[in-house]
Amino acid sequence: MNRGVMTENFDLFVDRTHSDAVKWSVYPKDILPMWVADMDFLSPPAVIKTLQNRVNHGVFGYTFNPPDLDETIVTWVNDHYHMPIESKEILYVPGVVTGFNMVARAFLKDGDGVIFQPPIYPPFFELKKNGGFENHCVDLVQNKEGRYEIDLAALEKGLRPNTRMFLLCNPHNPTGRVFSQMEMEQIADFCSYHDLLLCSDEIHCDLVYPPARHIPIMSLNEDIAQRTVMLFAPSKTFNIAGLGFSVMIIKNEKMMERMKKKFAGILPHPDLLAVLAARAAYQEGSEWLADLLSYLKTNRDYLLDYIHTELPDIKLNAPEGTYLAWLDCRETDFAKDPYTFFLEKAKVALNDGNAFGEAGKGFVRLNFGCPRDVLRKGLERMRNAMLAVQ
Repeated sequence: MNRGVMTENFDLFVDRTHSDAVKWSVYPKDILPMWVADMDFLSPPAVIKTLQNRVNHGVFGYTFNPPDLDETIVTWVNDHYHMPIESKEILYVPGVVTGFNMVARAFLKDGDGVIFQPPIYPPFFELKKNGGFENHCVDLVQNKEGRYEIDLAALEKGLRPNTRMFLLCNPHNPTGRVFSQMEMEQIADFCSYHDLLLCSDEIHCDLVYPPARHIPIMSLNEDIAQRTVMLFAPSKTFNIAGLGFSVMIIKNEKMMERMKKKFAGILPHPDLLAVLAARAAYQEGSEWLADLLSYLKTNRDYLLDYIHTELPDIKLNAPEGTYLAWLDCRETDFAKDPYTFFLEKAKVALNDGNAFGEAGKGFVRLNFGCPRDVLRKGLERMRNAMLAVQ
């Protein structure tokens, strides 16, 4: 463990069963939940203290955003991704999923197509029913080592006359890929050549393990910047997803004007406590985040080693980002339904790969953003269940 890592803070088990937590409320008490993509760690001390101080004030009337909120976001993006932005390019939205639904409704018309790359975060598929759009799915492909890659030839074939927007997920959920600069440039060129709007879900941008490096696609060149809407949030980074605060970056002035006009009177003012939590996280959470990344990397490596030695029928390519592991169970005896097998036989709740598209068949997603002892218990349950059917 690296110097300065607050191991005791991340090893602490926090009982979430009476906190209305989705992750811990859906299944019976004998089921160990390792599914929903939030972490089981306490949020940064600065966030907790800030919220406590504000609640103790006792009055929650109408408020302005703190005067340094925009500056805080600008500084974070510049310091971490070397991408200059201005206050006028920032729009605050309740969530990233809300954000990409807003983008689709602002710039597409009924029947237009959205191209994206399964296996993918399930809300991507819901654009179709939410807004009357078409899903133009082009699967990522796996190389001989099992690493997911972008298939440019397949993207070209998957393009249709009514395709209008590329919906990108980077770092990618559920595969854990952090796309390289070359891959980002290929996507940017593809969108520029075909005159596509690009909406980029970068919610896991701060959760990347070296040598991987997150590159906002908007930062590559002026053309892609002018056709891109970038979405990110402190929610995954600092485990404050329930507070509903995300950031939309739009550099194209006409696009920003259209977005604001389209949702005038609908998009709410950012929630007071959510704003203060986000501000505290970005201003004072860097050291906590460094410790978190070290702990998550150790969890990831523990998971990789355990699967290799104890669960050899399951394949896992090392996640380059996120705290999500995409487990390939296609060579197991329960390949048709690994989700149900682990739920019923191991008493472990994972995400069903089928929810991530056809490309998710035979897979499950495991959340390793938890104390190591919880991770160990979950893996042991999975191993024992597999041994029992051999």
